[in-house]
Amino acid sequence: MPRRGLILQTRTHWLLLGLALLCSLILFLYLLECAPQTDGNASLPGIVGENYGKEYYQALLQEQEEHYQTRATSLKRQIAQLKQELQEMSEKMRSLQERKNVGANGIGYQGNKEQAPSDLLEFLHSQIDKAEVSIGAKLPSEYGVIPFESFTLMKVFQLEMGLTRHPEEKPVRKDKRDELVEVIEAGLEVINNPDEDDEQEDEDGPLGEKLVFNENDFIEGYYRTERDKGTLYELFFKKADLTEYRHVTLFRPFGPLMKVKNEMIDITRSIINIIVPLAERTEAFAQFMQNFRDVCIHQDKRIHLTVVYFGKEGLSKVKSILESVTSESNFHNYTLVSLNEEFNRGRGLNVGARAWDKGEVLMFFCDVDIYFSAEFLNSCRLNAEPGKKVFYPVVFSLYNPAIVYANLDVPPPVEQQLVHKKDSGFWRDFGFGMTCQYRSDFLTIGGFDMEVKGWGGEDVHLYRKYLHGDLIVIRTPVPGLFHLWHEKRCADELTPEQYRMCIQSKAMNEASHSHLGMLVFREEIETHLHKQAYRTNSESVG
Repeated sequence: MPRRGLILQTRTHWLLLGLALLCSLILFLYLLECAPQTDGNASLPGIVGENYGKEYYQALLQEQEEHYQTRATSLKRQIAQLKQELQEMSEKMRSLQERKNVGANGIGYQGNKEQAPSDLLEFLHSQIDKAEVSIGAKLPSEYGVIPFESFTLMKVFQLEMGLTRHPEEKPVRKDKRDELVEVIEAGLEVINNPDEDDEQEDEDGPLGEKLVFNENDFIEGYYRTERDKGTLYELFFKKADLTEYRHVTLFRPFGPLMKVKNEMIDITRSIINIIVPLAERTEAFAQFMQNFRDVCIHQDKRIHLTVVYFGKEGLSKVKSILESVTSESNFHNYTLVSLNEEFNRGRGLNVGARAWDKGEVLMFFCDVDIYFSAEFLNSCRLNAEPGKKVFYPVVFSLYNPAIVYANLDVPPPVEQQLVHKKDSGFWRDFGFGMTCQYRSDFLTIGGFDMEVKGWGGEDVHLYRKYLHGDLIVIRTPVPGLFHLWHEKRCADELTPEQYRMCIQSKAMNEASHSHLGMLVFREEIETHLHKQAYRTNSESVG
């Protein structure tokens, strides 16, 4: 197959070289014929001493005119011949190009299946098989993961920002805008004109007409690029009056987009067991339950809550908060597990996962300082699949509101702080604690490592277990998941590695680069302001 590709490249090279030579020949002939002909031995008419009459000049002009008409006719004939040869070469080049295009599965290909060479199709499909599309790749560590970036119709949520890009922004570059528009249009084409082998039933609209999806039905998408294989796109569509989602997977193997999958996903009966390990921090739990009541009880209504509480202090307060929610909202789908031992997050999540005794369930490992939306819960359902995929969303971590909103007397309510801006927070790409995965996958892989004590580390160990296995890890920033700021305390009992991680997290959590800079140079700024005020007062007195 590489030899055939080399032959095609060689033919294309010689055709381009031939076109260049023909164009050069045309230009050379034109310059020859347009250049004035001079003869050093010929005398010029009209010189003193020579007597030429009117008839002589008329004959001379006629002779020159006939000469140029003959040459012009000859040139036109040669140009016509060259145009014909050029057209033949263009047709040959077009034929070669069509042979490179994808046949049956290539979106936008105008030929039929028989026109595509089998070796090219085989190569493109092999790129899909090599990429992490249908089965997870075994990776040595968390640094080997290629994260997804998420997008909607209007915005892209990205991890790599630098100093000029933002965590949430509209795609400014034309190529990026065109790429996402093309992908959404390709996804709609797949849904609205399904193949016979697609797992999709024909549905009719309310008046019996064919159900047609458009760009307004696009909910969210994820994409990532493996530089040696291609770009994978996961697209989700939903009609407002339907319960099912449409999931389309596309892959661009550095060539035309190729359809990988088109399926219908019904998440109406998908229960999420939210597991929260907790010790003390009852005020934070009360705030968490307020968000839980608004999102899970009033909106989603397909949630079970499992709280694993460590210690005795504050336990009665937690029970009181849960009972209050029960009486106000008639919510009984919760489990409270009490452990009279030192707090260990991995231990709490292990216990919470095993406390469920109703078979398979989707679990969301959550912390008490996490704020999530109803849209995130649906993303959790759409991106986890038993035996196949686990979902590791990247949380947007909010900075210290006392620093972010230092110009205000009081920071705004939490709901008004939930914005994706550089000075308000950052994508917590080094955190792996929030995850959606099925109970069977969690138990199969062995759960959390109980040897990890104290703060941090247990979530990274679990994450690495999945990376070493065959499941696909979906790692992407999501707009509906926030980590609320709270003061951190790094205990002296931590190991050096844990203490370093804790201090790093504490520093990253406090404020943006610019706000931290303002704090560092506060004295210099105040001195400057005092000098400016003194100078202004002196000038006014003078």
